[in-house]
Amino acid sequence: MTLKTHLRENFYLAYPVMLSNLGHVTMGVSDNVMVGHLGASSLAAAGLALVAFNVLMLFGIGVSYAITPLVATAHGEGNDEAVAQTLKHGLIINVITGVCLVGVVYAARNILYYIDQPEDVVDLAIPYLGIITVSIIPMLIFQTYKQFAEGLSNTKVAMIIILFANVVNIALNYSLIYGHAGMPALGLRGAGWATLLSRIFMALAIAGYIYYSPTFHKYRAGFSFGNYARSLFKKMLNIGIPSGAQFIFEVAAFDFSLVMIGWLGTTTQAAHQITINMATVTYMTTAGLAAAATVRVSYFLGNKDIRNLKLAAYSLLGMAMALMGCCAVIFIAGRHTLPHLYIDDAEVISIASNLLIIAALFQFSDGAQVVCASALRGLQDVKIPSVLIFICYWVISLPLGYVLAFNIGLGAIGIWLGLLIGLTLTAIAMFVRFKMLVKTLSMVNADV
Repeated sequence: MTLKTHLRENFYLAYPVMLSNLGHVTMGVSDNVMVGHLGASSLAAAGLALVAFNVLMLFGIGVSYAITPLVATAHGEGNDEAVAQTLKHGLIINVITGVCLVGVVYAARNILYYIDQPEDVVDLAIPYLGIITVSIIPMLIFQTYKQFAEGLSNTKVAMIIILFANVVNIALNYSLIYGHAGMPALGLRGAGWATLLSRIFMALAIAGYIYYSPTFHKYRAGFSFGNYARSLFKKMLNIGIPSGAQFIFEVAAFDFSLVMIGWLGTTTQAAHQITINMATVTYMTTAGLAAAATVRVSYFLGNKDIRNLKLAAYSLLGMAMALMGCCAVIFIAGRHTLPHLYIDDAEVISIASNLLIIAALFQFSDGAQVVCASALRGLQDVKIPSVLIFICYWVISLPLGYVLAFNIGLGAIGIWLGLLIGLTLTAIAMFVRFKMLVKTLSMVNADV
């Protein structure tokens, strides 16, 4: 395959995932935009609730990521039975994970009162958190079938469902937040109910489509129960748990940065929430290219085609750099106007405009690290990358951000500079690790 062929196939595989991920983010953005009109306290409360929610939900999503490389590798080997068994075992793992995560959030949610946050913000955050937490379960059911379909290079079904779910979410937000269409005005809690109901719709829609679609008929055994293999559970958890840990180390670092920002006051916290929300949009877009990296690297690994494995990964990395470069330009050019989408508070907008400059600077690092980490997942290499991510964020980035913010006096800018350094170090570590493993695979393949 030529580089041009790889670029074309990368695009057709990645763009539905990019739109799917944008759909996920759009739910959060629409929540934040509509909640932002309730005031800075409600916007800050939404951000604080997501500190607890996102860490655990994204751990669950990381666990579900074990499905894609195993399905793609089995597909590359032509092993349909292994594909179906991966779906069957993955559903059990993800449902149990979801139930456990909901229990953890409910048991620990009152901790928000003890992390030195504004009390009015916490009072608003707790009920919202209680509602959206339940959505972890349908979200992970949706993820099971999404990752399964993506492993078979079918990325459009999830895209279509998520786009419809956004329409449902926005309509429910409009009705439940502000009290339209005969519904009660529930404020921030209304946004929580909208999210929960939208994710239930997503889970039911994708499960029904995959079960009844002729495209997936030969994998119908993946919907059966019983006759589970402990070895497959172990194999999937050995990939899924470290993948989930990667999300915890990275996302929790950004969420803990929100906690530190909260020590600077509600206004700064709201500005941080706006900036991180926009940075999440670009990250999740590039994560579509990263998902393609997992699928294509896994597929060529199953085919033992190391040359095309490298070409697929490096071409996706180049595409990520081009995309994030465009995002960086948008952030810098629109730093004074983009925050107006969320709030009309002049002080919040002023702080957010400065943070957007730093967010623009780390776009390249963010794109590189997510694609390289996903390519490593395609090689089923997740444990060492998890350790490297932990070191970059929790040993270097966050302590440095604290020193810059509170000891040197840079405030929110200091915390964001720490995040910039953490992302850059992570990108370098993931790229070097991938290059080393590919070199080893090339030598082993040559010997064979």
